[in-house]
Amino acid sequence: MNKHDFICINCPLSCSLELYEEGGRVQEVKGADCKLGEKYAAEEYANPRRILTTTVKARNGIVSLLPVRSTEAIPKRLVRDAVRALAGVVVEAPVKRGQVVLKDILETGIDVVASRHLGKMPASSEN
Repeated sequence: MNKHDFICINCPLSCSLELYEEGGRVQEVKGADCKLGEKYAAEEYANPRRILTTTVKARNGIVSLLPVRSTEAIPKRLVRDAVRALAGVVVEAPVKRGQVVLKDILETGIDVVASRHLGKMPASSEN
């Protein structure tokens, strides 16, 4: 059997988990103080996923970068590609919190949305 170590992130206890697998199949999880830890280790072993958080460029906004996040966790193996895809995105202010910035990132069915409201830069007045 092969052993894999994880630290559970489901609660502040941060249990040290030991997952034992054979032939790619989970046999046992040790060290979890609850069922959430067991589930976390099994999912982290089989299909690790992460919420993506980053920024995109904003045009005519009160700031030049807009924080964004994925609406669901995406496969960890796609995180770098997702960040690269978002590097070319430029939004036009104003933007509302929750507004879709990029739909269906990398054909995952998961959208990327604005994490905050971004107001438009006031027009300058010439005298």
